[in-house]
Amino acid sequence: MRGAVNARDLGGYRTADGRLLRSGVALRSDGLNHVTEDDLGPLRALGLRRVVDLRSLDEVRAAGPDRLPGLPVAELPATAPATTALTVEADGPGGVTLHHLPLLATGFDIHRTLRGALADRDPDRQRAVLGAGRAAGMMTGLYRWFVTDPVARERFATLLRLLAAPGGPPLLFHCSAGKDRTGWAAALVLTALGVDRGAVVADYLLTNERAAPVVDRVLEDFGTRGLMREPELLLPVFRADPDYLAAAFEEVGAGWSGFDGYWRDGLGLDDAVLDGLRANLLDGDGGRPAAP
Repeated sequence: MRGAVNARDLGGYRTADGRLLRSGVALRSDGLNHVTEDDLGPLRALGLRRVVDLRSLDEVRAAGPDRLPGLPVAELPATAPATTALTVEADGPGGVTLHHLPLLATGFDIHRTLRGALADRDPDRQRAVLGAGRAAGMMTGLYRWFVTDPVARERFATLLRLLAAPGGPPLLFHCSAGKDRTGWAAALVLTALGVDRGAVVADYLLTNERAAPVVDRVLEDFGTRGLMREPELLLPVFRADPDYLAAAFEEVGAGWSGFDGYWRDGLGLDDAVLDGLRANLLDGDGGRPAAP
């Protein structure tokens, strides 16, 4: 899509037991606030039942709400905290239910850091904030926070329950860039279903391919406008890095001795949720499509 360059289907991945993740049931994306008129037709054809927005409410206020056929727009009171979870039910049959599940790490607030770096055009101060591995360190800390923070775990668990619920999919989940919060959510879905870690990482890194033209254009613009003398300092923030995802999985192993323990004790999910996820997202048996 022209207005959501990182939108893609999770369908097509093979699980360890030979089953295939169905197309059109679990989709991931960057923000849907810039979708174009030409994008609306393909979005309508998805037949979405739910959209999960992982952006903070401040991000939604600043960038704008999702734009989707049949999707209600949540009223965001000015006094509502940025981390407030909201659900807006579909207006009627065939409509889309919107779930705001904000994920905001105050200690790793990437958007606030970027705003500060751009507002302060001093190259030395920008390097002090972002240089010498500090930007990458901030990103690694964010991914570890995804795993260790109780509120973050609850939000990711809610998304997984929605995907596993009867009548839940087709479901699209997204954040702003579709890279970090969305990337970890997709990694959780694929890992829970038994997709090989190599394929999980490959899906995560597809963001770099999809977003490369946008990133290049933004960095060039920052340099041309004089906002940054070294816009490449932002590359660790703008790119998906396998080390970030590895850091999250390291936290899973360190805190819960593996993914099964994290699923049960970290996310608070049980076999019923896993069974629902498999029923909703996987084909019938060993590559044969499920009955409609």
